[in-house]
Amino acid sequence: MELVGKLLVAMPAMADPRFEHAVILLCAHSDEGAMGLIINKPVQDLSFDGLLDHLSIPKSPAGREIVVHFGGPVERGRGFVLHSPDYRSSGTTLQIEGGYGMTATLDVLEALAQGTGPTRALLALGYSGWGPGQLEAEIARNDWLTVDPDETLIFAARDADKWAGALRGLGIDPLTLSATAGRA
Repeated sequence: MELVGKLLVAMPAMADPRFEHAVILLCAHSDEGAMGLIINKPVQDLSFDGLLDHLSIPKSPAGREIVVHFGGPVERGRGFVLHSPDYRSSGTTLQIEGGYGMTATLDVLEALAQGTGPTRALLALGYSGWGPGQLEAEIARNDWLTVDPDETLIFAARDADKWAGALRGLGIDPLTLSATAGRA
């Protein structure tokens, strides 16, 4: 099952409140496990400017304003920038299937603070991780649907609309989903 670059969409019966209505771009997946970033849960108590101040990164008047997201419960103090492929940090940008990059070094934050860097970017604190076989088991248990990514959904859609938008991309009306699962 090849999942790198796919979106994981939480089913309504998701038991873990951290992942309720989550949409996750899967950045890495192998026999050793998986890693992804939640793209639709903004952090309420931290702005990009506040993060730059905390990291002592100066922001120019041309600097960009980016919403800080909760990327997942693992390493919540670490930042990850999911971005368009037009930016590449020397050797530290992970290229993701589908035309995305992920950079976790300060240079991308510095570039964004100066108004340069990738054309499209999403900042996440922490990441979502799974051990060997764990994600596959969760998908088999109907915890997640997998969806092909859409750049507009990832970068331009309102965070509150991303879950329903991802489902509609599969032709599913979110109102028709049940929070109870069954087997036929």
